[in-house]
Amino acid sequence: MSEIKHIPVLLNESIELLDIQSSDKVVDGTFGGGGHSNIIFQKVKDRGVLICNDLDEKAKLRFENLFQENNKNVFFTHFNFKDANQILESVGFTSINKVLLDLGTSTFQLLEDDRGFSFNSDTPLQMSFSEKGSHTGINAHTIVNSWKEESIADIIYAYGGDRNSRKIARAIVEVRVKSEIKTSKQLADIITKIIPKYSRTHPATKTFQALRIAVNDELNTLTEALNAWWTLLERDGRFAVITFHSLEDKIVKNWMKGKTDERVITKKPTPPSREEQKHNPKSRSAKLRVIQKIK
Repeated sequence: MSEIKHIPVLLNESIELLDIQSSDKVVDGTFGGGGHSNIIFQKVKDRGVLICNDLDEKAKLRFENLFQENNKNVFFTHFNFKDANQILESVGFTSINKVLLDLGTSTFQLLEDDRGFSFNSDTPLQMSFSEKGSHTGINAHTIVNSWKEESIADIIYAYGGDRNSRKIARAIVEVRVKSEIKTSKQLADIITKIIPKYSRTHPATKTFQALRIAVNDELNTLTEALNAWWTLLERDGRFAVITFHSLEDKIVKNWMKGKTDERVITKKPTPPSREEQKHNPKSRSAKLRVIQKIK
């Protein structure tokens, strides 16, 4: 088992605002390293239920190591987190009280990367959350090596917000004419050659984010997940979502704003404390929003 340590973001804040009771049925829709699930389980282990879900096959092993002696009322499911009905049906439930979705990319996916998520690795350009590939049927290799220059530039700008999108797309196309771009390192090297590193953020960060979002259709998937879990949430239940970039947060914000008859617990998004940001710089962009179902 890897010694990589996954640090859950906004752990105390999300657990507190979910207001988990001992008899609750709770779903952690994005298990990751199990940081949130571990604390949730301490609250529901005697009377409640915890359902942990993750699309990444490797998360199952992490789950089994964390809950190896506690399998009575804690379950693991392997679905896209938007497939709420399938997740509950697979463990014999029809509704839940609390839902948590942490949309951050798992530390394990980045540091044990074998699918091209990280520009620090030299692995095949795939970027799907499942080893079997994305439900979209595309991967980063296809986008980088087959899409038109204009289309590549468009997604880098739309999903990454990179003002150098056209410059990056042009460089990608110029390289692929000579040789296929196969790995994450090859792609990162193309970008670093044309975009100087002026800040602590790697020049390829926004491009990699954009490709990952496109491959997994993350924004549409998020909207589907919000609607699906809301339907299955019982009255007085709470729904918490942790986002890591403005595109995600805008979707969650507007979705909650549209629930005019419900109770939005977080009038403004809850950010990580200064202490957390200091000890875990990756948490800096995180935002937590929570809503309660009244009707």
